[in-house]
Amino acid sequence: MRLEKVAKRYGVRRPWVVRDVSMEIPPGGLIRFEGRNGSGKSTILRVIAGVSEPSRGGVTGRPVTGYVPERFPPALPFPAWDYLSHIGRVHGLTGKDLESRIETCLDRLGGRELGPVPLRHMSKGMCQKVAVAQALLPGKGLLVLDEAWTGLDVEAKAALDDAVAERLANGGSVVYVDHEPSRLTHLDADRWRLDASIAKRIVAPSGPVPAAAESGQEARSRSGGVVVIEAAGSLPERAAELPGVISVRRDGDIQIVRVAGTETEAVLRGLLAGDEAVRIIRVNRERDDAEGAS
Repeated sequence: MRLEKVAKRYGVRRPWVVRDVSMEIPPGGLIRFEGRNGSGKSTILRVIAGVSEPSRGGVTGRPVTGYVPERFPPALPFPAWDYLSHIGRVHGLTGKDLESRIETCLDRLGGRELGPVPLRHMSKGMCQKVAVAQALLPGKGLLVLDEAWTGLDVEAKAALDDAVAERLANGGSVVYVDHEPSRLTHLDADRWRLDASIAKRIVAPSGPVPAAAESGQEARSRSGGVVVIEAAGSLPERAAELPGVISVRRDGDIQIVRVAGTETEAVLRGLLAGDEAVRIIRVNRERDDAEGAS
């Protein structure tokens, strides 16, 4: 698939959101778009997915495409199964093959029970599982993910990571945006940054991300170390999405949150700001191997 001098604006007299984007998305290719809010990331993903036509330039060679939008419509009046059946038929699935794909995609994300539930009655996390499931239905081709991990629980996030790796291994392509700097770094992405409506390639897929190009959470972790927060109670649903959070896991009745040291105060405020009852038990700086040996 190729983009040739693609540009997009929403109205003849409106400013260009993206301009002169030329790039190739090869089979087996993983491409990450980065940039500040409002830089045009969602716009270029919509063009790549085929849900928005470019104002200038062209897109050629688009394969079968699954797309998770930044905002999935939650208030639809019909059950998830009916919605997924419609999307599956759009992709050419029918009969037992369609039923099997729906069950497989929901099961993978821990959402088998969501089939009969009307979308308008679902929580954000439940809706997001349906959004991801519909994009995975084709099982091949291009996968376009716009903040697709946001709102998913830890298990569903891991399942989506695995689905991305499988898609690439099977010769499909994946294009994504995510606010978490470490998302899919183990898969070696071709990284592009949008700035002033222009897309610039910053790291080609030639191995691990160079130290000089690392930023965000990795850099914060190195500069301020890692802090471990132990908490009791129910953490906010999006605790793992708070800026600075490295990981969240449960150890019995205790939730253990590893945090970039420079973001500790902000994460603590975020954990305590929700409606859920949370009690902070202990906050300690994590000792690395070198420190522990000294």
